[in-house]
Amino acid sequence: MVSIIIPVYNEAKNIRKIQDNLSKLKGNFEAIFCDGGSSDNTINLIEDCYTVLNSPKGRANQMNYGSKVAKGDILFFLHCDSKIDENVIEKIEEEINKGFEVGCLKLKFDSRIIWMKICGHMSNFRVKLRHIAFGDQGIFMKKELFDKIGGIPNLPIMEDLELSLRLKNQKYYFKQIDSEIVTSSRRFLENGIFKTMFKMQKLQLQYLCGRDINEINEEYRDVR
Repeated sequence: MVSIIIPVYNEAKNIRKIQDNLSKLKGNFEAIFCDGGSSDNTINLIEDCYTVLNSPKGRANQMNYGSKVAKGDILFFLHCDSKIDENVIEKIEEEINKGFEVGCLKLKFDSRIIWMKICGHMSNFRVKLRHIAFGDQGIFMKKELFDKIGGIPNLPIMEDLELSLRLKNQKYYFKQIDSEIVTSSRRFLENGIFKTMFKMQKLQLQYLCGRDINEINEEYRDVR
């Protein structure tokens, strides 16, 4: 079984959309919403058929918290504003059964602007070339591997980058399955596509060069 873990915080605008998406999925799965202390109506809008947890705030904290109660042998981490194909659960299980232990989906932005399409292609190419996947690409892995590597790195930001680096260092590489995950392009359009791309690349490089993660987190707020 696949356990879908969804960290949420003040997601009242998106919470019904993700539930509608979940209701159309095929296969054997459970969905766990990990709330980081929402002050809006997020929790009240989640249907009773899903598990809801109150977790310490922070995406890494919330994902780790959800993994502790997950019943599935495969963990699938999903952003609340993402949309996935109805047969993705079956495709994930198919790749895991082939022997892959960690993977992700093919990223696509919800915009027809050519630069956003290019950004999506670059993100997918990064997975193949550098073996690095980010959270908006729908990371999944065997729970056994998740426990082995110590879960999601406890960082306020860049937790997905650090996770990818730790996996790569231990010779675990992402299998990118043939299934799209559509994510919001809102922050790019609101803050400027090229400005946002440049700043995100700059912050990633600074993290790799050892800049204090709390300083990076403060600066990252400007591009969200």
